[in-house]
Amino acid sequence: MVAAEGTLTGDVRPASGMLTGRLSALMFMQFFVWGAWNVTLGLVMQTVGIGNLIANAFSVGPIASIVGSFLLGMAAARYFSPKMLMVILHLVGSVLLFVLPSLVTPEHGDSFVWLLLGYMILYMPTVGLANTIALKSFGERVDRFPFVRAFGTLGWIAAGLIIGWAGLSASPQIFTIAAVVSIALGLYSVTLPNVEVDAPRDESVIRQVLCVEAFGLMRQRSFLIFIACATLISIPLAMYYAYASAYIGTAGIENVGGTMSIGQMSELAFMFSMPWLYRRFGVKPLLLVGMIAWAVRYALFAIGDGGDSLWAIYLGVALHGVCYDFFFVAGAIYTGTIASPKGVNAQAQGMLTLFTYGVGMLLGSQIGGLLYAQLPATPSVADWQHMWWYPAIAAAVVAILFQISFRDETKGEARA
Repeated sequence: MVAAEGTLTGDVRPASGMLTGRLSALMFMQFFVWGAWNVTLGLVMQTVGIGNLIANAFSVGPIASIVGSFLLGMAAARYFSPKMLMVILHLVGSVLLFVLPSLVTPEHGDSFVWLLLGYMILYMPTVGLANTIALKSFGERVDRFPFVRAFGTLGWIAAGLIIGWAGLSASPQIFTIAAVVSIALGLYSVTLPNVEVDAPRDESVIRQVLCVEAFGLMRQRSFLIFIACATLISIPLAMYYAYASAYIGTAGIENVGGTMSIGQMSELAFMFSMPWLYRRFGVKPLLLVGMIAWAVRYALFAIGDGGDSLWAIYLGVALHGVCYDFFFVAGAIYTGTIASPKGVNAQAQGMLTLFTYGVGMLLGSQIGGLLYAQLPATPSVADWQHMWWYPAIAAAVVAILFQISFRDETKGEARA
């Protein structure tokens, strides 16, 4: 069915190799931009003497997820096509990325955090938009999504390797690298599939701003429990993104960016098995294993040091594939499965971003900041080890709650 010239609709869309290639390039650049600066930002800030602002810097992403998700729900559903939003947000965002390096100083630390917030309000909605474009382009063939999403992981890996190889792991110029790719992605987005916007049943602007149709999905008990556990598991998750690079540097590992890329390499390896695993087992086993992996990872960090137990740090980083793929990728597919019959895929993906990267990680960043504040100004490995036990226990508790309360009502469909 064709709604307008160049706009495909319906459940069946051409899943050609060319389409897969175009969407793979989208995901590669989407996550290269984020990975270029996010992985080692904590190390950069600690190096330039503004480590006390790490918690605030990693709180702006969650705040931006909350603000951006509501804006995304309005714009994607009523005013703009997803691809045109990608063009606008990435091109404007690139300008802010070019300015950020000049503010990463003790004198301008507060200004840096505020400008980073402005940038993240532009960037975070594009995560859900990229997922929406890919999922709508594939239609019923959502099992192809993990393959395309794997190229996002490749982009994150490439960013980390380039930053590490160039010796920029502790340099504010990580933002300049991200800015260049953001410009390329903004221009490339003009060529993306012109998927149709969501078509909410209600024409009220207020209802669309508040994503009423998407929130209505939580009337389904299984989806409500999924959203609740996704939010809770994102609290300990935030501490990895904020403090892992600083911890790894303290342990004596020099190439922090390259070491962190081990996690994305692991993610890539597991990504290709996701379609089969999702069809075979459904969403619950994948989500549960992902939660357990977060608990194990933090426990490994809690026993790792710069000596004989250095292996625990590397293994903890390598677990990122299970941690991320089995939870966030499976969760995005599950959300699309629940939302597609209601015609609110873009809103639902934005809502998932709101609760995970928004509410959950905001709480996690602030709680992590309180724990970090208890450490000495220059934490030792032993200080870090003590701190990692808190997110390890929290992740284990969430996994237990999820196992007890969640029932996968789409399992039969997943296996079909």
